[in-house]
Amino acid sequence: MSQQTQIDRVVPKFQLFIHNFPSPRECADAPLSELLTIWQGLGYPRRCRNLHEAAKVMVRDHDAQVPADLEQLLALPGIGEYTARAVLAFAEHVDVGVVDTNVTRVFARVLNKPLGKRETQTIADSLVPIGLSWEWNQVLMDFGATCCAARSPQCEGCPVVESCGWRLHGGDDPAPASAGTSKPQARFEGSNRQARGKLMKALVAGGVMRNKAEQAMGFANQSDRAEMIIESLLADQLIVESNGVLHLPL
Repeated sequence: MSQQTQIDRVVPKFQLFIHNFPSPRECADAPLSELLTIWQGLGYPRRCRNLHEAAKVMVRDHDAQVPADLEQLLALPGIGEYTARAVLAFAEHVDVGVVDTNVTRVFARVLNKPLGKRETQTIADSLVPIGLSWEWNQVLMDFGATCCAARSPQCEGCPVVESCGWRLHGGDDPAPASAGTSKPQARFEGSNRQARGKLMKALVAGGVMRNKAEQAMGFANQSDRAEMIIESLLADQLIVESNGVLHLPL
């Protein structure tokens, strides 16, 4: 939920979600529409659908438990390298490095060179103190988010400033050219993402006639664009259509 979403918006949704679906089995057994209703407002509803599908796989293949194995986690729908390792480090205390955009930025600046994804992960894994993966990864991510920030790094007083290659040798910041560092998002206002969210919000309240969806999205005389968004949501299995009426999936 917190990927690309402000944490103050996430907390009440997370608490309600866990209250309603405290385990993979409850999540898998619930209709997707119930999950999407709670998810409304967080954006990126594909994450919700993937979570639902992942819960079904856990019930089917892992005795309704979240697997504690990297390959098994990566095989779940919607679970990538970052999420799989975050689960292992923070839930299972496995000694693996968790690489997010903040961690990548720290490594690139200290080494003073752009880093690829695989190289960054190798470095992260090699640095984890044995038995301290939870603490280490939390500290490193927080350090990158606050001290070694993207726009205004706090180099004065930085605990690794004397070994930071970028600080010592100067030149262009290597972080933006590294794999996995964040890039500016396109403007949200007036975007297709916003329109998708408006339609999903309308569907939480009930069905919407397909020929009225343009209005629900806030479009005026943009039927082609509305149709494109409807088709994308249908393709993503986030909505269904019956007799010209759009609904959340059951």
